[in-house]
Amino acid sequence: MLVGAEPFAHEGSEDIGVLLCHGFTSTPQSMRAWAEHLAEAGLSVRCPLLPGHGTRWQDLNRTTWRDWYGAVEQALDELRGRCRTVFVFGLSMGGTLTLRLAEQHPDIAGIVLVNPSVMTLRKEAKLLPVISRVVPSLAAIAGDIAKPGVVELAYSRMPLRGMASLQQLWGVVRADLASVRQPLLLLHSAVDHVVEPENSAIVLNEVGSEDVTEVVLDDSYHVATLDHDAPRIFGDSVEFVHRVHRERVGETV
Repeated sequence: MLVGAEPFAHEGSEDIGVLLCHGFTSTPQSMRAWAEHLAEAGLSVRCPLLPGHGTRWQDLNRTTWRDWYGAVEQALDELRGRCRTVFVFGLSMGGTLTLRLAEQHPDIAGIVLVNPSVMTLRKEAKLLPVISRVVPSLAAIAGDIAKPGVVELAYSRMPLRGMASLQQLWGVVRADLASVRQPLLLLHSAVDHVVEPENSAIVLNEVGSEDVTEVVLDDSYHVATLDHDAPRIFGDSVEFVHRVHRERVGETV
């Protein structure tokens, strides 16, 4: 395992737990400051290292989206066994996994998405299932950060078989977006060199949630959790969790 790629876990409140999901080729390092902020707020937190990540890029080509989803679902089950109310947050592909969890587990209290991916406009993506059989990797997509001197711990190559599996996950998630009914906080960067703005627009237009908040991040690129707007993400997410939790408690009284 790469130094700094370790999973994060904190035993806090038995009332509220938060599961964090990192992005494709990345590691919990991209979410660690967010996880620590949530822990300092007294919440229980889990941020697993997804299979195939945090080691060598070749390992990611040996996994599929079902492996990644299995890991976050297992972490979700751990939190549900400990906490009365559980939220799920995700960045990029972590947002894709978060949406799938919300589709499959309606008891999730609410979700927070940062630059989630559900599609791409890149024309070469249509050829990915074929190209990935003969070309193992391309140049990396990691490290899209506006803040100087900040580095994302991620692979230097993009594994194409893994990417082809992510593409399959997009189709699965998009087909069921209407079944997402949880309160949703979606934060997306005004400038993102990895995930096109159409992704957030699709999510906002197609989810079934009635409680939806959209926040545009004007001073960050794709990895916004490590960028200038990170404090806004952290603060807004804690406020969102407490508001939704209060409303849920009120409903049961």
